[in-house]
Amino acid sequence: MANGKITIGIADMKMAKGQGMLVTYALGSCIGICLYDPAIKLGALVHIMLPVNMETNRTNTMKYADTGIRETLKQMESMGARRSRITAKIAGGAKMFETGASLGNIGQRNIESVRMNLKKEGVRLLKEDVGGSVARTLLFDVESGLGCVRSYGRPELII
Repeated sequence: MANGKITIGIADMKMAKGQGMLVTYALGSCIGICLYDPAIKLGALVHIMLPVNMETNRTNTMKYADTGIRETLKQMESMGARRSRITAKIAGGAKMFETGASLGNIGQRNIESVRMNLKKEGVRLLKEDVGGSVARTLLFDVESGLGCVRSYGRPELII
């Protein structure tokens, strides 16, 4: 896998073209979304926290599944990506804590929102490693288009 690590924080998105390793850590109920146009080797990784953007000013678009996916696709297209070629791989959405009913299972709501928004934007979801109760690290190699999911006590998974 390529060197040149680019770290994506929580509620953040970064892109790389040609080569580079996009990495995001500590995906609990959050979801990492790898978006990729293989024809021009343009990859983006978004780390979303919540299913829907209800903010009045919508200042942090990357925090939410709906606005994060939409904005990332827009930026990819401005760099030459074509919607018809863009594919997605996702990881995360775990149920990290047994909480009261107040929050519900935010991980599951994130998974459903990401799937729905990808479909709405016309992006094919190729692979996923979601749910469960384990935190994940997601690495995305822009050169090959392969994702790698690491989590404690499980073998590495290539997606």
